[in-house]
Amino acid sequence: MDLFNKAKAVKLRSHLDKYLVAGDDQESVRQSRNGSTRKARWLVEFVEGNSHVIRLKSCHGRYLTASDVPFLLGMTGKKVLQTVPETKSDPRIEWEPIRDGFQVRLRSTHGGKYMRANGGTVPWRNSITHDSPMTSGTKNWVLWDVEAVEIPESESLTDYLTSMSSFSSVSDDMLDSLSGDLLGSPMSNFSTKSPRFSSRQTGMDLFHNAKAVRLRGHHGKYLLAEEDEESVTQDRNGSSKNARWTVEFVPNSPNIIRLKSCYNRYLTASNQPFLLGMTGRKVLQTRPQRLDSSVEWEPIKEGHHVKLKTRYGQFLRANGGLPPWRNSVTHDIPHRTATQDWVFWGVDVVEIQVQSPTHKPPVEVPPVTHSDSFASESSSPSSVSMKSATFSRQESTDSAGSSPPKVDGRTIYYHVADDDGEVDDAMEEHFLTFKGNGVDELTRKLEEETGLDNVTVCSRSPLNGKLYPLRLQLPPNNTTMHVVVVPSASKTPRDFAKSGIPL
Repeated sequence: MDLFNKAKAVKLRSHLDKYLVAGDDQESVRQSRNGSTRKARWLVEFVEGNSHVIRLKSCHGRYLTASDVPFLLGMTGKKVLQTVPETKSDPRIEWEPIRDGFQVRLRSTHGGKYMRANGGTVPWRNSITHDSPMTSGTKNWVLWDVEAVEIPESESLTDYLTSMSSFSSVSDDMLDSLSGDLLGSPMSNFSTKSPRFSSRQTGMDLFHNAKAVRLRGHHGKYLLAEEDEESVTQDRNGSSKNARWTVEFVPNSPNIIRLKSCYNRYLTASNQPFLLGMTGRKVLQTRPQRLDSSVEWEPIKEGHHVKLKTRYGQFLRANGGLPPWRNSVTHDIPHRTATQDWVFWGVDVVEIQVQSPTHKPPVEVPPVTHSDSFASESSSPSSVSMKSATFSRQESTDSAGSSPPKVDGRTIYYHVADDDGEVDDAMEEHFLTFKGNGVDELTRKLEEETGLDNVTVCSRSPLNGKLYPLRLQLPPNNTTMHVVVVPSASKTPRDFAKSGIPL
């Protein structure tokens, strides 16, 4: 319930990275990758006399309902719909959020089943049912990320108040309270960049005046950039120059930072699995041709520590245990209680900048005379040590020039078209590293990444922006590419032929 307590509206994102949306027919509910639409927002109502149960109302003023209608005859799952029940005590519109790591399961009080985001082929694809997952392969289908969202000022307050007052359980006091909040100011406590936490819990205060930091993991080891200029590990030697990470602030994103290693490479949340069959993915040092969301981290404060979250909801994690996990660093969402603390990092500031980084250039602290640059540091997150001569020499090397980046395959950036065959350019691009040259091979790789079947990989015409399917070979020389993945259910190659675009 803590994810809903302060939220007036939320978006729910499934394991397929799709959002729960209300259908235009004001009855159906489905999944869509377009989370920016109004149909993806659900107003939160609390049930009187039961602090553990909520109701969720769509933009059409209808409630998310665990119906008794079978999704398919002979199958266990039943439809989740939008309805307006006759009585406010109808258990079909009540859901109990159950925390599971950083996600929730929504259990219906009507039968005790869980809301499930289905995958696979049609008619299961993008459907929503309530069911109990029977196999290990579908246990993640009932997990949802919760993103608290603002009610846009551009939308009419009257629409929201009318929507909320359509059910008798909403008291006049609640409407007055909501009206006062909306008329006074927007919901400043929530940001779509930091969906689960209020702005008071941001960890940016630990980085605000920092030019360089060290990050100390749960196991007392420091985040280290390896000499191969690619891998990232943990080590107890925090005095090494490899433990120093330069802080960069992202323009127009006050709660986001980038971290650069002593080799002038960015800390990157890659798409490469750490071990096949495991959920964690590698964290690397990279020098991308274009700074994208893979090198951006959101600090979230937890006591005296921070969690560093990627734009896709995973956290920088310092792993323990036996090799190959020992000393490794991945990004993941820990689901077990024993690993919850593995995403906590202590921040040691090793170089400060006097002025605000968004207004004036940084002023460097003069180096101390002794060579043991970190020996006298405090372990406090706000502690500051002086810059050593080793760092000065390293910076000179970086500024004089650096070795060219290692090329190992090409970077493919991709959007996924929605069910109507449209592409939302406001959404972040995903990316992967691809070593082949054939379109068929790239298609299979993108199907693995997206979980979709029978997709068409398309490129955009630079002249008119229209989509056209890629042919047999990709451009040479490992050039970075931007493509669009078109699911078979939304726009097929036959549709392209009708539009006059050659296959």
